[in-house]
Amino acid sequence: MDTGLKDGRLAPCPNRPNCVVSQGGDKRHHIDPIAYEGEKSAAVELIQQVVQGLAGIRIAAQTEDYLHVEFRSKMMGFVDDVEFFFPDSAVIHMRSASRVGYSDFGANRKRLEKIRVMFQQRWTRDGKA
Repeated sequence: MDTGLKDGRLAPCPNRPNCVVSQGGDKRHHIDPIAYEGEKSAAVELIQQVVQGLAGIRIAAQTEDYLHVEFRSKMMGFVDDVEFFFPDSAVIHMRSASRVGYSDFGANRKRLEKIRVMFQQRWTRDGKA
């Protein structure tokens, strides 16, 4: 399990298609970070609320600028590590990786895109944008 921040960056993805990351990485593993306008503390709080509303999660680690969430699949019980990094700029870096296996059929990318949409909808709805 390669999680956590190292020199202010999320870990790169391994050479498997079951991982995406917004910091560095090649085209196959790249996902855009979530951009926002407003207070960092409000963005951290909203990401926490969004992920806590999803099924099969456990908060594994949390600091003021980092959140590590474990997602357990319902059917097979596989665990994916999902990380969010909140640097001082108005962006949320993300990484999602399966712990086992080779392919995830795009599940990690889809999960982060779902979280992005939920975050942006609530950010706009709550008047933080």
